[in-house]
Amino acid sequence: MELLAFDLDGTVTQHRSPIEEKNLRLLQSLQKQYKIVFVGAGACGRIAKQIAPLQADIIGNYGLQVTRFENNQLIYVRNSSVKAPEKKIIGIIDDLRKKTGYTEFKGDSVEFHASGIVTFPLLGTKADIEDKLRFDPDRQKRRKWYAEVKSGFQKIGYTAFIGGSSSYDMAPDGCDKRKALKEYCDGNGILYGNAVYFGDDFEEGGNDESLVGSEFKIRKVDNYLRLDEVVFSEIGRI
Repeated sequence: MELLAFDLDGTVTQHRSPIEEKNLRLLQSLQKQYKIVFVGAGACGRIAKQIAPLQADIIGNYGLQVTRFENNQLIYVRNSSVKAPEKKIIGIIDDLRKKTGYTEFKGDSVEFHASGIVTFPLLGTKADIEDKLRFDPDRQKRRKWYAEVKSGFQKIGYTAFIGGSSSYDMAPDGCDKRKALKEYCDGNGILYGNAVYFGDDFEEGGNDESLVGSEFKIRKVDNYLRLDEVVFSEIGRI
């Protein structure tokens, strides 16, 4: 085994929260023997802040961004962007809010990221973090409407994922974690069979789903506070 790849939110730490001290120590120890990369839905800059002071390679925005650290500086290896059709997306989300009943929200109804990734926050962009975490911990509320969301965005060339704690993410077709991790391994001379991916949502619509049945070994993390048990069951204790 050469490469340990990790999802972030729900796998290594709580949603948009700093890395747990226990998991920070674990990953720092793992870095002594393995190459580590984070494969996230969010932007690399945000992920880097969450995992600090750990410094590791990061794949962000479903592969549209890739960063590494050099001399304690975050360096962008890739920083791509796709122009989102904002008017069409706003219209699709307005229709989805009427269908799903999520017509009340705090802040904005949709979030457009510089990369072209789009977030449909059911509770709004300014919802309190506590409300987000309580909203749908088992993802069942969002799975109920996933087919509707997926269908709406397929028409404009976007793939929908169940993201974060209370939202859906939409990425341009062709952007997913499997493709991004393959490109990363190819660029770093790592055989797919020598990499393992740890994530928390491999079910339909989950942003880890693309790794299911792929070239990579996958391991599910049901509780980020027990990440060490899942890792050690795969590689043995260090």
